[in-house]
Amino acid sequence: MVLKLSKPDRHIQGDIRLDGSKSISNRALIIRALCGQHFEIKNLSTSRDTQLMQQLLAADGETLDAGAAGTTFRFLTAYLAAHTDRPRTLTGTERMKQRPIRLLVDALRTLGANIEYLENEGYPPLRIGPHGGLGSDNRLSIPADTSSQYLSALLMIAPTLPNGLELTLVGNLVSRPYLEMTLRMMTYFGIGHEWEGDVIRVRHGSYEPKEFTVEADWSAASYHYALAALSDTCDLRLHGLFEDSWQGDSALPEMMRAFGVETKFEGQTAHLTKLAGAAAKPFFEWDFLPCPDIAQTLAVVCGAMGVQGLFTGLETLRIKETDRIAALQNELAKVQVWLSKLPDRFWKKSENEYFIVDGKGVVEGTPIFATYEDHRMAMAFAPLAMLGEVGIEEPKVVDKSYPAFWEDLKKLGFSIF
Repeated sequence: MVLKLSKPDRHIQGDIRLDGSKSISNRALIIRALCGQHFEIKNLSTSRDTQLMQQLLAADGETLDAGAAGTTFRFLTAYLAAHTDRPRTLTGTERMKQRPIRLLVDALRTLGANIEYLENEGYPPLRIGPHGGLGSDNRLSIPADTSSQYLSALLMIAPTLPNGLELTLVGNLVSRPYLEMTLRMMTYFGIGHEWEGDVIRVRHGSYEPKEFTVEADWSAASYHYALAALSDTCDLRLHGLFEDSWQGDSALPEMMRAFGVETKFEGQTAHLTKLAGAAAKPFFEWDFLPCPDIAQTLAVVCGAMGVQGLFTGLETLRIKETDRIAALQNELAKVQVWLSKLPDRFWKKSENEYFIVDGKGVVEGTPIFATYEDHRMAMAFAPLAMLGEVGIEEPKVVDKSYPAFWEDLKKLGFSIF
């Protein structure tokens, strides 16, 4: 199925109430399950991933299918390793079976978990046995450049282990804001921690049941910021966003100033404006290590506006729902924009990979963008409809994180057919 969309003008005006953050919602659900007592979670994400997390936490069957939900799979791996009282099988889609899980499994095995691979070594599906003596050894060392979801999964089960957990991070830390989000949520629910240098210590304890409100999703906000950037004028209010946010993607107001978009907070509402004649800067540079989920959005914005972009911190994009770097390269080329990795010789003193976005987007003849079973590809490329009619393959993929996305675009004046 292909959904086509266009915008009859280059003006954005309206009010959008954003869904709760998927990242925060999924952590809140795991913490509530670990707490053992029910408490209300307000503004819980309506995303498919969060609904699936709720269903699987409540499921009594032997086999749990996490589908394409990476966060759900990783968090449940740790949760089941620490709390299942009988063997359970955790599986997912064919793409999920290609996403590595070895580092998390090795860490849990070090703690005493009983986990075996059912197909390919190092990849889902997993057979997770009863926890037994999990946690008698409470010291772990794990590469810090691995997915922050692995680290968060381990930290959330830490207080339920008999001796807590001492986690040593080896190397450069990836996506620090997501780790800080996890620890701040644990603190809210009564679990303290010590973070000294490369070591995080969490003592044994019990989560306290407390009513909790999920802030709106800054990743979802990025697509509306993209619309604002590509507009001639913008007067848009995004409701539910916290200025003092726990999300790394809340860097958006700062980075979007480079494209002429200003943000003013009115309580828990971000008011986005762009004045007629506001110009983008000719060059944009950003390290996306703390906020990889909005790299696709910014690559499309740079390409659409003819802004040369220099991106670093894209290391984790290759192991997401798809290889997001390859997907971006394929789809940007359809509008004469190029994403290229710079040769290592240009950055001899740095361990980072550098990518450059070049070209100015040209939308002609209704380009059809593939989504690669990746919700963020669909939503990142949709704003190109500001430049002309475009098509998005498999549009329901957005249900993974933002089910109301297409309806929200209609509210802003987009024609969708």
